[in-house]
Amino acid sequence: MGQTLERPLAVHTRSAGAPPTVWSARKMAWILGLSMVLLLGGAWLLTAFVGTGATAAPEDICLVAPPQPYNAASGLALLAPRPVPSDARCPVCGMFPARAPQWAAQAIFKNGDTHYFDSPVSLYLYLHAVQRFSPGRNASEVAATFVTDLGTRAWTPAAQAHYVQGSRAMGPMRNGNLPAFASLDAARKFADQQGGQVLRADQITPTLLAPLDSRSAQAHSQHGK
Repeated sequence: MGQTLERPLAVHTRSAGAPPTVWSARKMAWILGLSMVLLLGGAWLLTAFVGTGATAAPEDICLVAPPQPYNAASGLALLAPRPVPSDARCPVCGMFPARAPQWAAQAIFKNGDTHYFDSPVSLYLYLHAVQRFSPGRNASEVAATFVTDLGTRAWTPAAQAHYVQGSRAMGPMRNGNLPAFASLDAARKFADQQGGQVLRADQITPTLLAPLDSRSAQAHSQHGK
């Protein structure tokens, strides 16, 4: 009578192989299902974004390069050719024309604003689609155009120059180009040595330019040969 028997505390354990409780199974299924929904939703959004062609910019236009304003203090006439500024960029391909001066070209607007181009090819691509490369402007505003004589490096009115198409000469973009010459004899001599045919400015058409326009396929180089 003097001793009190104590009951041992009951310890409830679950064997390692026992199934989880109903609540745990439902919770895990819910989490798994939510993860799948998020994963599939993300994949759908990515596919939709890529599929609609959402890209940063058209492949054939590298950037929008503004023209350089006329500097009256330069002493040059409003429509006279001028040296290529080191920071000027070609509105067609984005290159710096000053890095390959023997290929450079320029187009001057009636107010003296000037676009500089890395080559005659880029100049003529621009002239055939002024509004595309310079929104808000049109071809009638272009008052003067010049190309560089490949031999003398002197500025020559683009409409009066002679061009060699299909020669072995590689331009600034490392592709076929239209080297320009002030003299017909110089153009013919170049064609005899380097191949190709001599063209007038009015023979440079969009059809002729198309195979020379490799902006999306060729890497830009800093110097032409």
